[in-house]
Amino acid sequence: MTEFTRRDIRTIDDAFDMHQGYVLDFTDHTMSVFFDEEFQIDIDADSYHANGSSKAKRLRTFLAISDDHLVTKVLRKLWERRAAVGPRPLAPWRASTTPTDVKTPLFDLISRIEGGSAIPRTDAIDRFAPDETLEELVASIERDIQAAKPAAALDRLHTYCMKKTAHLIKAHGGTCDQREPLHSRMGKYVGILSNERHIREISMRAMKSSISIFESFNDIRNNKSLAHDNDIVNDAEARYIFDSVSALLRFIKAIEADGFGQ
Repeated sequence: MTEFTRRDIRTIDDAFDMHQGYVLDFTDHTMSVFFDEEFQIDIDADSYHANGSSKAKRLRTFLAISDDHLVTKVLRKLWERRAAVGPRPLAPWRASTTPTDVKTPLFDLISRIEGGSAIPRTDAIDRFAPDETLEELVASIERDIQAAKPAAALDRLHTYCMKKTAHLIKAHGGTCDQREPLHSRMGKYVGILSNERHIREISMRAMKSSISIFESFNDIRNNKSLAHDNDIVNDAEARYIFDSVSALLRFIKAIEADGFGQ
């Protein structure tokens, strides 16, 4: 957990207009709904009332006692809300003392927290289709990562990759057999991209390298994860594997999002 300095707290207060106990445009009810829907967190829980019951005090307490990954996730979502609805209107006596640029110091703080975080990022693990099984799969991965248990997440990350590659192949008009291993699915997807789009050589090399990485991931899942009665990899190695696979998934998301030169 990050220990926030007074300057950090001022940065957060300025970004979300928390100086008088408020948080953006939230009422008590809408703030509760926001935290429940976005993060499955009960912001009204007693643990967040340690320093007071106002919205701002509960949020500050939450940020102080939560892990870095969750803190940055909440700060980013709060900024998205501010960008959408704007801050709470300021009292005239405060208008002249409010920083005109509150985004830069906030995102500098977020970058500093993320740079020192021991928690892997899970932003590449998206809910790419309305599917109850997928929803629980992603939630399970996120729970293990937030609990600093990357080794426990590897089995489900492999399952997620199996579902993701099958989804991608079918989205491009291909077919995928349930018995096809992960690296074979990735090879099929790379072949589809090569035929459909003009992809730069360096990017195609990266995509082809992912086939061998996923083939190795098959072995980790079968012989070094909780999928079976295995001796699992240690946390440092599990973190590296999780980050490496996530980087590939993040790259694939970028390819799908921008059409890759189309």
